[in-house]
Amino acid sequence: MARHERWVMLTTLVLLQVVTIVTGVYAVDNDLTLSALTRRTPPAGQTAPPEVPVVTAGPVLAGLTARPGDGPLPTKPTLTRRLTDALGDRALGDQVGAVVVDASTGQRVFAANPDTGIVPASTTKVVTSAAALASLGPDTRLATRVVQGASAGAIVLVGGGDPLLAGPKAKRASFPAQASMPTLAARTAAALKRRGVKRVTLAYDDTLFTGPATGPGWKPGYVADGHVAPVHALAIDEGRQTPGLNRPRVADPADHAAAAFAGLLKKKGIGVAGAVKPARAPAGAAELARVESVPVYALVEHSLTASDNDLAEALARHVAIKEGQPGSFAGVAKAVPQVLGRIGAGQGIRVYDGSGLSTRNRISAAAMAGLIALAVSPDRPGLHAVASGMPVAGFSGTLGNGRRFTGADSKGQAGLVRAKTGTLNNVSTLAGLTTSRDGRVLAFAFMADRVPVYAEPVLDRLAAIVARA
Repeated sequence: MARHERWVMLTTLVLLQVVTIVTGVYAVDNDLTLSALTRRTPPAGQTAPPEVPVVTAGPVLAGLTARPGDGPLPTKPTLTRRLTDALGDRALGDQVGAVVVDASTGQRVFAANPDTGIVPASTTKVVTSAAALASLGPDTRLATRVVQGASAGAIVLVGGGDPLLAGPKAKRASFPAQASMPTLAARTAAALKRRGVKRVTLAYDDTLFTGPATGPGWKPGYVADGHVAPVHALAIDEGRQTPGLNRPRVADPADHAAAAFAGLLKKKGIGVAGAVKPARAPAGAAELARVESVPVYALVEHSLTASDNDLAEALARHVAIKEGQPGSFAGVAKAVPQVLGRIGAGQGIRVYDGSGLSTRNRISAAAMAGLIALAVSPDRPGLHAVASGMPVAGFSGTLGNGRRFTGADSKGQAGLVRAKTGTLNNVSTLAGLTTSRDGRVLAFAFMADRVPVYAEPVLDRLAAIVARA
């Protein structure tokens, strides 16, 4: 099969599955979740817009005649010999798990230490993403709101767990399109002026997420080094002091966001009296204004492509809340396996955060490859954003940084592999999808957590061997 044809097949059959997903907003029971996940209740005095279905994927090259599963499986002895030789590279260290499965049937094509729990690093985001899509639904949106306070002149800014919320310094052009704090301030000011209110007291409610702001198994320098911000339900620009720059991260993202909101209100002609302080929004408070994120499927795609730690942590907490657990790291550890168990993918997965920064996480190669195969199944259209969000080898995201798939033994497969990377000290992982020469869609996971040296070229070689099978 020609290289171009294989790329078309991988793009069409695996990433979009030639399906259209149209889902509604998912009902939830938790009151705090109702304030964070979108619901179509307009602010007082406004008319609700007509419901418009969200189309999350559409027909692409629908006339293609090839089907997943066409062609024979790769010859096992040949593939086994090549992968075994590559796995013997000393750069991988002495603890490696490797699995390759046929995505259509789940049949195992290759395995080495398949059930060993290995520190997954950022390939944890595959697990988080699948759980978010399965629990929250692909078309759910995260809402940041302003509600009436205890008096006519009091308002409360309510964090909805959207770390991509853009602050006043953010560039307006972004992907995915971000909900905007300036837009929220403009809508709030307009609502207040309609009521004849030109001066308010402002509080902020950051209680949707609970527990420690940094995760178990995180190294102390992660925040200082700009890898992640303290996890809060209210934040702008992912807790960055300067949008676009990872360092420095602000110490208190919620207070920082509320201060920015107060400044924006003043520019819109609404005075803010006194200090801006944290406070819980009154139960059942009338909503004055809101802004909403893009749907969860787009958030998942961004989280995977960019390996966005802040967004992954927020998605994991929303899963915890939806599953009846606290919006904390402890809640995530209970809820994510619970969701994966419901879809038949919970075995071999133990996580303590959503991003993979935790060195306590353990995922087996069998569990990872199996979950990816499940995510591209025609029977699981709601999970397909896991595939479409993975970086393309040599072209996008963490596989398009100019270092990956550049070796003589892997550059020929650039563009033919989609995979999520994972890197921590002494940890290197790669898990994703490709097609064999005969058109079989293959899911793979290569994971090592006792890596003595730079091991990414070896992982690229392993994925390239699968792509050449």
